[in-house]
Amino acid sequence: MAFAMRINYVDVVCTDSLKNMFANGNKVGCQFQIRLSYYRGHFLSVVDEFGVKIDGKEIPQEDIRFCLGEKEFGVSQFHDLVSEYWTILEPATVKIFKNGGFAPGEHEVDVKLMFHSPYMPISDTEYMPIDGCGSKKLLLKEF
Repeated sequence: MAFAMRINYVDVVCTDSLKNMFANGNKVGCQFQIRLSYYRGHFLSVVDEFGVKIDGKEIPQEDIRFCLGEKEFGVSQFHDLVSEYWTILEPATVKIFKNGGFAPGEHEVDVKLMFHSPYMPISDTEYMPIDGCGSKKLLLKEF
């Protein structure tokens, strides 16, 4: 597919949301929030691609967790999440696991979020692809 619809209602990567994660006093990664930049919410099962780069470095999918409310999912689970609905008002938290975490300072966060609109068929087997990607420089403070 050579095209995708893009509608920018909000910034995908939320400002001032980057912070380190700790376990037993050790830095184990970071987390930040994203929003769905679309005019309506969607079930997570319509997500076709999800990825994160920090400072240009691709984060392995097994090191990414996607959180809605109190629920946490791996990227490989999206296809099966037919009952998990992401509203346009609810930011999701993305957790990135990396031993030692990330250094304090400014980091470029790039999110690849491609999904399809299940109510906009473009053929008998395909639906309108939606580009929900976003990037932003975020400041990570040391606490």
